[in-house]
Amino acid sequence: MKQNHDNQSLHTLWYEQPAKAFEEALPVGAGRFGAMAYGDPAAELLKLNEDSVWSGGKRNRRNPNASEGFHQVRELVLQGKIAEAEAIAFRKMQGCSPNMPHYMPLGNLSVRWSLPQGEIKQYRRSLDLSQALQQTSFSVGDALYRRTVFCSAPAQVMVMQLQVENGLPFNCEITLDGRDDYYDDNVIRSTEHGLGLFFTGGTGGKNGIQFAAVVQASSNDGTVTSFGNTLCVEQATCVTVAVGIRTSYYHPENELSALALQDTAFALSHGYTNLLEDHVADHSAYYNRCSLSFGTETEAAATIPTDVLLQSVKEGDMTHRDTLLALYFRYGRYLMIAGSRPGSLPMNLQGIWNQDMWPAWGCRFTVNINTEMNYWPAEQCALPECHLPLFDLIEKMRPHGRATAKEMYGCGGFCAHHNTDLWGDCDPQDLWMPATLWPMSAAWLCLHIYEHYLYSDDEDFLREKYPTLREAARFFTEFLMEMPDGRLVTCPGVSPENTYRLPNGEKGNLCVGPSMDTQIITALFDAVAHSSAVLDTDHEFAARCAAMRERLPKPAIGKYGQIMEWAEDYDEEEPGHRHISQLFALHPAHLITPRKTPELAAAADATLTRRLTHGGGHTGWSRAWIANMYARLNNGEAVLSHLTQLMQYSTANNLFDMHPPFQIDGNFGGTAAVAEALLRSDPDGIYLLPACPPQWDTGSFEGMRAYGGFTVSAQWEKGRITKGCITSNQGGNCRIFLPNACKITDEAGNPISTQKEADGATEFATEPCCKYLLVTE
Repeated sequence: MKQNHDNQSLHTLWYEQPAKAFEEALPVGAGRFGAMAYGDPAAELLKLNEDSVWSGGKRNRRNPNASEGFHQVRELVLQGKIAEAEAIAFRKMQGCSPNMPHYMPLGNLSVRWSLPQGEIKQYRRSLDLSQALQQTSFSVGDALYRRTVFCSAPAQVMVMQLQVENGLPFNCEITLDGRDDYYDDNVIRSTEHGLGLFFTGGTGGKNGIQFAAVVQASSNDGTVTSFGNTLCVEQATCVTVAVGIRTSYYHPENELSALALQDTAFALSHGYTNLLEDHVADHSAYYNRCSLSFGTETEAAATIPTDVLLQSVKEGDMTHRDTLLALYFRYGRYLMIAGSRPGSLPMNLQGIWNQDMWPAWGCRFTVNINTEMNYWPAEQCALPECHLPLFDLIEKMRPHGRATAKEMYGCGGFCAHHNTDLWGDCDPQDLWMPATLWPMSAAWLCLHIYEHYLYSDDEDFLREKYPTLREAARFFTEFLMEMPDGRLVTCPGVSPENTYRLPNGEKGNLCVGPSMDTQIITALFDAVAHSSAVLDTDHEFAARCAAMRERLPKPAIGKYGQIMEWAEDYDEEEPGHRHISQLFALHPAHLITPRKTPELAAAADATLTRRLTHGGGHTGWSRAWIANMYARLNNGEAVLSHLTQLMQYSTANNLFDMHPPFQIDGNFGGTAAVAEALLRSDPDGIYLLPACPPQWDTGSFEGMRAYGGFTVSAQWEKGRITKGCITSNQGGNCRIFLPNACKITDEAGNPISTQKEADGATEFATEPCCKYLLVTE
């Protein structure tokens, strides 16, 4: 089955006016660095970011009284003295100081160019997702003006080309400022590679991040000059601008300016055409792996500006909704390619795109769901390399997490709380009892390592990363405490960001054995046990994890027919809370499934109904999570309903997810939900069209990945597979649940021996690098 991007407009966001706000500007990026382009005809503004520009260096924030406080708090929680426990926790267990460094912008690049007098017509601002090109074009009289912006991963520079056709030569002026004037130098220097605008500085503290940005320009027919700290090009019809950025997080501080200049000089000598070709080839190699098309997409919709298309859905017109959702899916994959590349940092709360010196929640790595959600589509949507920066960050966390585990809790292994930073800080962040003292994030993050293995079936990768999984599990083998009935529980714990209410009206956060804690540990112990078996190693520790897993509390059903959020059937202070932590077992884990645990699945459904009845899903990322959960419950109608509401209530004109404010997690959660409705993997097999909404009457997807090292493509009509292809990358048996009977053949059309299992799965043997075709019977 072959990719088809013939209708390029279905892969393009476009607008008929410049952006007036950050949430209207268009993102470009190459993992480590990126920009938001506004598209003003006479004065382009590019808000620049580099992923390691944070507000300071490493901080030792561990509270010296943490160990003492932990034991006191644990005892008080067990005695039911919650208020007293929380008071001591605030004094003795919180970080000193409470805050890690936060993410910051690099600066603002302004490009002003001279335009003739006259009305601006034919204005168009666009982002081509398939080529990762942002363009702004317009005409004045007979002259056509065009600006093209992209971030080149191969060249490690941001590139802009300005050109005019059928018009007089123009002048342009380029400046770089911003950061509320927090920088050191902003000067023009003459170098052996020509004039360069050098923008350098650093962030707080003696170990803060130092940065250097260099801007250079070239023109075949114009002259590059300068005045003050402004880089100029005079009397040109075509100009190429290159921006290089280097920081002391990645390089020696005394080499930054030279390295950034080297980047820009190489780029300009390489030439715009070569830069463009290299960039498109690099991006396309990721983007073209996976595609999605709904039969309900309309070419007419592609002629409608994206903001107008979105507004029509917001107003309840569903004519072009599926076209918008398919574009949203493509946009999610684009953002991941642009925001997370091997060697970069992982994406934070805003990916890499942030304009604020003091962004909301510090624009950190919030690891009680948000960072994890950023990477939900990475494996299934064929971007596993984009997942690697998250694994690199986990390795940075391990030494810090060991110290946190030992000095706070007296345990081996490693742990982390609900935030981390570029240094891998694992100590409690903030002074907020509903979230701060939650030592579960390292465990959750390590489940992403295991997911990478499940999708790739790469034993070498698993062998390399098994010590990380083991170390995360070891912490809980020592942290868990035994209750009188023999159960093993966490204490103290919280259900992320939620508050319970006791019958006497007292409110609390700290507790014994909240449901999400137990579910995460269950999934982690399962991962360790399975990994040990696959690798034939560490059997004694794996057996210990397996035995302890059996003593963990199981999901329980409460008085409302819901999955209980806490070990006791407390009422929530906020029944419509954005976090639905007790359903971790449903998604992203596979501990609750309609097929194997139908009673718990019904309770999960009741949990969602209760949350939604009380106003849940009011943030973009929460709505996206709900859509994924309904996909796990095989409820396609609900999946589509919540994806629609994600568009209607939590999506900006540039299709950024809005918490509000902008958080990128909902973009990736929404992308994952679309994929999850069409293809699902769990330990029992692969499911085709498990939650495909009936409104998606016909369609196709290509290149999605499934557990076991399989790549899957399919076409469907009226909920039935008409054609499909399964590529086995590693060999082994394939177990697949089909929505209708299909004949399975090899590429030559020869029938393959299959076995129908009692659970409804079709199982067949595969060979490495072979394709198997599905044809409806």
